[in-house]
Amino acid sequence: MREFWVRVDDSMAEENKRGTLKAASEAGAVLVAEGADLEAAKSLGLRTVSATDGDIRLVGENEWEMVSQLKAQGKIVCGKINVQSRADEEKALKAVEAGVDFILVGCPDWKVIPLENLIARTRGRVKLLAEVSSPQEARLALETLEIGVDGVALNPSAPIDVEETRKILLEAEAKERGLKLVPAKVVAIKQLGLGHRACIDTCDIMVPGEGLLVGCQSSGLFLLQAEVQENPHVEPRPFRVNAGPVALYVLTPGNKTRYLSELRAGDEVQVVDREGRTRSVVVGRVKIERRPLTLVETEVEGWSLKTIVQNAETIRFVTKDGSKAVTELKEGDEVLVHHQLGGRHFGVLVSEESIIER
Repeated sequence: MREFWVRVDDSMAEENKRGTLKAASEAGAVLVAEGADLEAAKSLGLRTVSATDGDIRLVGENEWEMVSQLKAQGKIVCGKINVQSRADEEKALKAVEAGVDFILVGCPDWKVIPLENLIARTRGRVKLLAEVSSPQEARLALETLEIGVDGVALNPSAPIDVEETRKILLEAEAKERGLKLVPAKVVAIKQLGLGHRACIDTCDIMVPGEGLLVGCQSSGLFLLQAEVQENPHVEPRPFRVNAGPVALYVLTPGNKTRYLSELRAGDEVQVVDREGRTRSVVVGRVKIERRPLTLVETEVEGWSLKTIVQNAETIRFVTKDGSKAVTELKEGDEVLVHHQLGGRHFGVLVSEESIIER
């Protein structure tokens, strides 16, 4: 689980501070504070980080000799470092050797390269947190070097920053948990007429077994493989998923769905592999053309799940052991789907809602 810390200090207006404390409490964040702010955080039942009397003791880069003493007292210790040069990165390694539990890194100038270096050199040895001043900086830190930092310490300008950053952390945790994919048995295949279908061209490279989750029903999304397969007629396009008609749902970050017709360059979609591992990728282009279509109907756990795809050999459904072109599918075959009951309200899952999608 990623760490979420929020800082409050005397530079904040009193109303803003109260709102931030409330938002941090609702988000279950750890408060970085001193003095009266520290006491206010404790009164709310929050875990605290402080240089004086917090649940986690904060020590500066010239105080590593204190670490062993604090640890002997049973304290959890965080070392605070500002990184402006390679020499500052070496201080983080000294903090690890001193035995700190966390390293809190501030990068006032370069935001990415120092974190890449520290992630590579400290991963598995200590929990690395990055100081951030916005939800956007939090997302960047959590995606740096693909692995990301172990958490963020937010210096919010408004309470809404706390809420937005918490959402980003939840997305990162959901990505690590992955999605449950189950085999669905093909029960019918029907050739249809022409329709507008969308190719989603991403800014990333996908591999066999990876693609997008799409479907006619938001409760049943089919894993369509990217165009990674070698064939004698066309070059692979590993950045592309030929996803189906523009009315279909597609899974996007945060376990949300959107219509294929809504996607534009710069949007994000969720790439998934057959093990359920996910990653967010950026859309580079959406290519819509009229093409002949095929309906594929399946059954899983008593539910009928359907999708429509272009009728072409390059459209492949991911299976447990490989993939199969829609032109090769037959009744009795099994394809992987993400089956999640509930309704959707503007793409957001409402698991308690009953809905009929045919």
